[in-house]
Amino acid sequence: MNELQFTEKAKQMVADYSNKLNIIDEYKVKPEEVYVVWSCKTLQNNKALLSTDVPDGRYYEVTYNGDKQEFYFDAYIKEHNQLIK
Repeated sequence: MNELQFTEKAKQMVADYSNKLNIIDEYKVKPEEVYVVWSCKTLQNNKALLSTDVPDGRYYEVTYNGDKQEFYFDAYIKEHNQLIK
């Protein structure tokens, strides 16, 4: 799987998951509205951190294991943010 195929699949996974959680039409997202924060390809494996403009504090991690041809999907919510000097 090349990087473009992986990115498109990851965006679709995030959009599907986000839309399943958000019942308000105002917060429905299309795959092209999902943005990639960080992405890496190492050998046959891919990993990306993604997010949306939906104000729910979620971000997503999608990993593709090229050896097993499996995707792993994780969703996170920011729980706490504090400035420490």
